[in-house]
Amino acid sequence: MSWQPEIDELNHRKELAAQMGGTESIAKHHARGKLTARERISLLCDPGSFRELGELVGSSEYDENNNLVNFVPKPIVLGFGNVDGRRVLVSSSDFTIRGGSVDAILIALMRVMPERIALDARVPYIRLLDATGGSVKSFEQIGRTYLPENPAAGECYQALNSIPVISAVMGSVAGHPAVQACLAHYSVMVKKTSQVFVAGPPVVKAALGYDITKEDLGNEMVHTYKSGVIDNAGDTEEQTIQLIKRFLSYLPSNVSEMAPYVKPDDDPSRKEEKLLSFIPRNPKVTYDAHKMLEYILDKGSIFDIAPNYGPSRITALARVNGYPVGLMCNDPRHLGGSMDDAATNKVTRFLQMCNTFHLPIVYFADEPGFMVGLESEQAGTLRLGARLICVSASTRVPWMTIVTRQLFGVAGGLHYRPGGMYVRCAWPSARWGSMHIEGGVMAAFRREIETSPDPEATRKYIEERIQVITSPFRTAEYGLIEKIIDPRETRAEVCDFVNAAQVVLKEQLGPTSGPSFIP
Repeated sequence: MSWQPEIDELNHRKELAAQMGGTESIAKHHARGKLTARERISLLCDPGSFRELGELVGSSEYDENNNLVNFVPKPIVLGFGNVDGRRVLVSSSDFTIRGGSVDAILIALMRVMPERIALDARVPYIRLLDATGGSVKSFEQIGRTYLPENPAAGECYQALNSIPVISAVMGSVAGHPAVQACLAHYSVMVKKTSQVFVAGPPVVKAALGYDITKEDLGNEMVHTYKSGVIDNAGDTEEQTIQLIKRFLSYLPSNVSEMAPYVKPDDDPSRKEEKLLSFIPRNPKVTYDAHKMLEYILDKGSIFDIAPNYGPSRITALARVNGYPVGLMCNDPRHLGGSMDDAATNKVTRFLQMCNTFHLPIVYFADEPGFMVGLESEQAGTLRLGARLICVSASTRVPWMTIVTRQLFGVAGGLHYRPGGMYVRCAWPSARWGSMHIEGGVMAAFRREIETSPDPEATRKYIEERIQVITSPFRTAEYGLIEKIIDPRETRAEVCDFVNAAQVVLKEQLGPTSGPSFIP
């Protein structure tokens, strides 16, 4: 006897699940300029590679003869797929069903958290978020309330320290899904059509008494420039998904694998003549740090992480002779390159991620110090800086610093990582010290300057006298700087370091012995 009737019912239920919230609901979704949950998965995954899990989970209605008359699928599509040939787990919120709300009851029906599934499979996990949090309607449906819990907290923490986790905000996201946006190594959102907030405008109105739009509360201007909650933003959903793919291309599938190597088409010995005069002799003149990096790293390989948040420090993924690296560089066009609270926060998370996934760190240092002033003090830059000191010191991946112009103060000291494979060199344009000569002279020679017949002339004379001994060659005479190099030879030096680092990285595979990744 054939089981064809059951197979027919299975296919019928799959067809109902594929209809999501129905034709009308999907049309409203498209009218907002948004793709559906399944369309997003089709964009992300290689054609034909997606295999859904829990496809039949949902709410059903039966007639008196136990025939299925209605089926509403769960508001999340979950399954394995391939992204550029690599296996990943993907979850995609379905806003066409109850606004994508996945409350505690539905989670209980699903039984297994996506983070646990990805952990067990040792594959990257990608969340495509377009959902609200819990709904008051669910209280009425079940006839009671329930204690708020975070049942997946342990799995989320383990995932962040074991596999790449990426969150993409594809619509209006509030409550628990908004927190999920942060529980990731990399987060993106879509300009003009996505927002992130703890609670939406109606809740803000009830709690605080003022009106605000969703956009003003949590659009990309709020979260990629001011809060730092989201790293990057795409102009469209298609571009946002391309950002996800590119980020993933630099990372291993889990902490026990090496980051993916790509055969380079760039000469490791390439010399750029422009680097010889790239750093201005006048320390008050800025330069294009991104252009400098392009002259040194593999061509076209630099991928900026959170470029608009804490822009005084560039954090990026890049390739050196085909190998992925974590790239840092001070940008003098923003706050002179000094570290404010935002940049310090960003760098802390970035170093944790590089250490977790065994990416060697290459830092081009032009650090004037932590940002000073009232706003900096009120923002708690000191405490954030203290945390960064601990995180930097506890990293164990190979680290190379190239001092291009300046290193001053405590923040300047963060170019150095004691222990482990560490390499440091400097360009002839480099200068360093516990503080800048200009401010230091006034502090150390105040009485001599103020009591002189011509205080301004005396100040300039003392500054010029001390400037002479700030030459990096004086430091090299005492063996306190390992190597001074011709800037044009920087690419060859960095390639040699990253090539040598591969031996160390292979021995470090597995859970990190350094700082855990904490968003």
